[in-house]
Amino acid sequence: MADPSSYRPRPGDIPDTPGVYRFRDEHRRVIYVGKAKSLRQRLANYFQDLANLHPRTRSMVTTAASVEWTVVSTEVEALQLEYSWIKEYDPRFNVKYRDDKSYPYLAVTMGEEFPRVQVMRGHKKKGVRYFGPYAHAWAIRDTVDLLLRVFPVRTCSAGVFKNAARTGRPCLLGYIGKCSAPCVDRVSPEEHRELAEEFCDFVAGRTGTYLRRLEKRMTLAAEEMEYERAARLRDDIEALKKAMEKNAVVLADATDADLIAVAEDELEAAVQIFHVRGGRVRGQRGWVTDKVEEITTGALVEHALQQLYGEESGDAVPKEVLVPALPEPVEPVQQWLTGRRGANVSLRIPQRGDKKALMETVQRNAQQSLVLHKTKRASDLTTRSRALEEIADALDLDSAPLRIECYDISHLQGDDVVASMVVFEDGLARKSEYRRFQIKGFDGQDDVRSMHEVLSRRFRRYLAEKERTGEWTEEELKEDDGRPKRFAYPPQLVVVDGGQPQVRAAQRALDELGIDDIAVCGLAKRLEEVWLPGEDDPVVLPRTSEGLYLLQRVRDEAHRFAITYQRSKRAKRIRATPLDDVPGLGETRKQALIKHFGSVKKLRSATIDQICEVPGIGRKTAETVAVALAQAAPAAPAVNTATGEIMEDVEDGAPGTTAGSLGEPVTAGVPDDRRGQET
Repeated sequence: MADPSSYRPRPGDIPDTPGVYRFRDEHRRVIYVGKAKSLRQRLANYFQDLANLHPRTRSMVTTAASVEWTVVSTEVEALQLEYSWIKEYDPRFNVKYRDDKSYPYLAVTMGEEFPRVQVMRGHKKKGVRYFGPYAHAWAIRDTVDLLLRVFPVRTCSAGVFKNAARTGRPCLLGYIGKCSAPCVDRVSPEEHRELAEEFCDFVAGRTGTYLRRLEKRMTLAAEEMEYERAARLRDDIEALKKAMEKNAVVLADATDADLIAVAEDELEAAVQIFHVRGGRVRGQRGWVTDKVEEITTGALVEHALQQLYGEESGDAVPKEVLVPALPEPVEPVQQWLTGRRGANVSLRIPQRGDKKALMETVQRNAQQSLVLHKTKRASDLTTRSRALEEIADALDLDSAPLRIECYDISHLQGDDVVASMVVFEDGLARKSEYRRFQIKGFDGQDDVRSMHEVLSRRFRRYLAEKERTGEWTEEELKEDDGRPKRFAYPPQLVVVDGGQPQVRAAQRALDELGIDDIAVCGLAKRLEEVWLPGEDDPVVLPRTSEGLYLLQRVRDEAHRFAITYQRSKRAKRIRATPLDDVPGLGETRKQALIKHFGSVKKLRSATIDQICEVPGIGRKTAETVAVALAQAAPAAPAVNTATGEIMEDVEDGAPGTTAGSLGEPVTAGVPDDRRGQET
């Protein structure tokens, strides 16, 4: 591990200008590439106290052995050079694109004497018109198969074309009418090129004019009693409409735009792009990004734009690019896109209307893509085995922890304090063994004490059930897989959601019960550090570690299960109010009224003018509220029977939250059919 001070350049040697910098390791390999508006200010951030750096940044600067930079004139040049170096060096600490495949395009080789329609991947070539990209090549072939009936353009390879010309016999498509057979001179080069032009116009979205032209020709043929020709034109129109249905209209103003959405967590991000041309979705692509470096959503968008347009020709950049967050700063990126297109490009966040609705659809696709990726990753046996081995090595365990239990505390400003216990076996969630705890009996703001109480109760049950194993019947003792029921099956590793204080509390609970064969660790949310009992420094697992990924999944599941239970308890404390019967008064304005006055009782005593002071409440609504409260029972309860206030979700550890009280566990008295269920 290198000391960053050993290769830190003097501040006066670093120029205060835009540029691109490279960190190299001891073998002179480039491990990170970045750009900056001011090289001096940016590089100074890397050489501060290591304790103040994010773990990922700290790992990078201690791996590096030198840093070098290149000065450029503008931030746009810095963006271009950064992209070129990332492609050239593939630095390990930069954002990694897990899916960097080449997407298929529908291509028409207009540069040839007889243009050909085909599927193409890779770098774009001159003289070829591209449409897409598409997620799958079969989607292109299905569309082309429908269009060839109307636009019988050549689709065969050069070898097949030459062989047909030599023998004087067309291929099968020529015989069935899906190729105009220019190879045997059925059409001239000019006529075939005109067909190809019409094909391109139709695929590009200029469909209305051509369909109207066909309909007129069909009507004219019918009037002239050329019914066979009219029937063929009718079938052509139906084929074209069927092809158009594959690309539904999403923007009525025939907009050309790319929509980019990002779904992310601490470790990974899924990027989804919809290509809209002529108001229709013409293509879709996406990839999963491994967040090797600490990065914002805006920076992820910037990397996605580089990936998307870095090697594309200008016509691939649309007039409008819609994103969930803007890069910082946005001006160089916008100038770069404008330079790639050769005309102005609008880079913005959609705020309303059809474009915002479509962006929500793209966002849902990104979320599903991330969930699917995580599901596939979690279900892979080899990956799970590697994760368990990495955890065992990092925590110095004798064997892989085949059963992991994780605990989390959840509450709302000291009320409804609950805890969750989730179980992972062989790297997979075992929901039938989840448990929920109710904590009450003392007042205070002590999450640590709550954690100690939960662990003590869980393992007291374990010891008690372990002692009475011999007294139980076989039905009580065994589940379907032959293992002990209830708490009698101990974990190899206990994970708590928190840092040093929570870990110490958990270890103290085990020590007081005389349990010394169960390992304990904690996973802190902010920096994803693994804390061990009795250690002053955390264990920092590698950013790409499958072990860290598994621990995060376990921790996040415990947090989700605790929040779900806490919300269900809170809902039981919220009673109906007379405001529920006020017509036209929604939840937002009801909450605003209760929050402003503190309780329904105080609201009832307020004047109409005082009610009008609440944001969003007009005089007519205030009069309606006053009448409804006057007609209601005078002893109507407040929304929250404990505080009389509208409550908001507060996660564990947030400023102002409190821990709950200690008492009997819910699990001890909850029927078996309720155990482990989500509330």
